[in-house]
Amino acid sequence: MTEHTSRRRPLESLAAVRRAVRSIAVRHGLPVETRARLTAAVAEVARRDLERGRPVGVTARRGPEDGPAAGILTVALSTAPPADPGALALLPAPAADGAGRTEWRLALPPPRPAGDDGTAVQPAGCEDAAEEELALLLAGMDSLTADHQRLKSELDETNSGVLALYVQLEERDERLRRSYGQMLRELEDALRPPPLRVPGLDLAVHYAPADTVAPTGGDLYDWFLLPDGSVHITVVDALGHGVGSTRAALDVTHAVRTLALDGYPLKSIVGRASEVLNGIDPELMATVLLVRIDPATGELLLANGSHPPALVVRAGGATEYLDVSGRGIGYPQPGSDHVLRTRFDAGDLLVLYTDGLTESRRDPLEGERRLAASAARHAGRPVDEIPGAIAGDMHTLVLHPDDTLALTLRRRRDDW
Repeated sequence: MTEHTSRRRPLESLAAVRRAVRSIAVRHGLPVETRARLTAAVAEVARRDLERGRPVGVTARRGPEDGPAAGILTVALSTAPPADPGALALLPAPAADGAGRTEWRLALPPPRPAGDDGTAVQPAGCEDAAEEELALLLAGMDSLTADHQRLKSELDETNSGVLALYVQLEERDERLRRSYGQMLRELEDALRPPPLRVPGLDLAVHYAPADTVAPTGGDLYDWFLLPDGSVHITVVDALGHGVGSTRAALDVTHAVRTLALDGYPLKSIVGRASEVLNGIDPELMATVLLVRIDPATGELLLANGSHPPALVVRAGGATEYLDVSGRGIGYPQPGSDHVLRTRFDAGDLLVLYTDGLTESRRDPLEGERRLAASAARHAGRPVDEIPGAIAGDMHTLVLHPDDTLALTLRRRRDDW
């Protein structure tokens, strides 16, 4: 008997395709590396159709309990015929071209063993699955870096007759680096929380890495609802770039979220998070901006640890930086000196960001003036367009490439 698993509703975005594939892989118990490669491969094939506005569909068929197809999972993507069928074999998970679809045939692992209480071990959820895949890829990146250095040392000791081999290995390394970079960015995006849907608030975010080939960095955000109905937002800029700073930023957001949900006062969270994280990673350094907003009343609270100040564009067009002094995580005497309390009225726009947005060739104050002018110019646009528009303005003049994060909020009156 054949077991069928399918997603019948058309998928209209790469994020939806990745969620669908990851859900299928988790449900059928595929190994972490197989799951990561399958998700990246299906998304790569689906990209062409989605960019042309054509939704795709993902289905899965499990083989019968006995017979030649036993233990085989077939994942199919409905898509236009590939421009180069031979390229399917070069995907992270090789595929085959079918009639109106692309197929992946994967060997299923043995059934999961029962737990100590006799019940079947449950598969990880999609968020846990994304973290598992990220951990695997981070280890793969570390191993790839070590292998790359070893090969370079060996090739330096050879004679000129091995130069052609060296060139081939460099080209192969570049392809692998790009492949891992793409997979790593997809998994990092999966760990970035999507915009909250809160009555009375519109939220949007824009993120761009300093290096698109190695798209990880220390700029991160987190937002969630507290039990009293207020919205908490954390913006983090961890020192450095790449995988190490991503780990540090995730540690910071997790620590802040735990403290906030445990009821710690906003003023004490930066200092307490620094104490906790110092025991885990004494070298971790990060700037942090914490924001609390009550969507019903418009009360806005801010605490700061060495982070650039928030910018508010009032409904009438005036701009104001909400500056709070403090020291960041890992800094001497970490913590916010006080909590700034102000109003966030209907029509106001709040802009939170990292310093990659304002660094210019002249001075930081000049960057802040340009940011205020850009935010005021775009304040009337839909909120989801504003962060990208501001980043486009600011990146016409920068000191050096840096990770960039811009987050915007607007308060509405019609929901209250």
